[in-house]
Amino acid sequence: MTRTIDFDFDIEALAWDKQGGLLPAIVQEADTLRVLMLGYMGREALQATLDSGKVTFFSRSKQRLWMKGETSGDVLDLVHIETDCDADTLLVQARPHGPTCHLQRASCFPNAPADTLAALDGLVATRERDRPAGSYTTRLFEGGVRRIAQKVGEEGVETALAGVVQDDDALLGEAADLLFHLIVLLRARGLSLADAKRVLESRRG
Repeated sequence: MTRTIDFDFDIEALAWDKQGGLLPAIVQEADTLRVLMLGYMGREALQATLDSGKVTFFSRSKQRLWMKGETSGDVLDLVHIETDCDADTLLVQARPHGPTCHLQRASCFPNAPADTLAALDGLVATRERDRPAGSYTTRLFEGGVRRIAQKVGEEGVETALAGVVQDDDALLGEAADLLFHLIVLLRARGLSLADAKRVLESRRG
């Protein structure tokens, strides 16, 4: 079964002739914004990506269409795709299933930066779903929303006190604890850090 992804560009209007019918496609993790890899797409690969929702490239070594993860299962689920100002490069946002790099790393660029809070939010979501034994996060979720909210209150007070009477390291430590417990509270309510970010973005200006 295929599905169509919304996009705001004309495929035929892209600058296919610049590089022999292929466009570089930079793949970014949709939540953490970490750059995962660089591939190349022709018209057919781009259309296959849009239709299937699975990121597909043209393999220059195999000289054929290649869906990322077609043998390993480490597919990339398409979230969004756009072009640059010259219409000759694609930016692909996707959610990976497993490592993207053939060396079993999350990214083909080992030191590619990522949004630490978004990565933490993803980890907390996994803990909420899987509830691994012995995990502090599991204990929080099993304690229920009221207990988690109480912890957020406690951490908020400790952060405020650290801001007044303790040094910078203490304040930073308490702030980190507060952010972690706040993310857990959001997840316990079926929300995410991205939801809170959208509210902040709506307030800009």
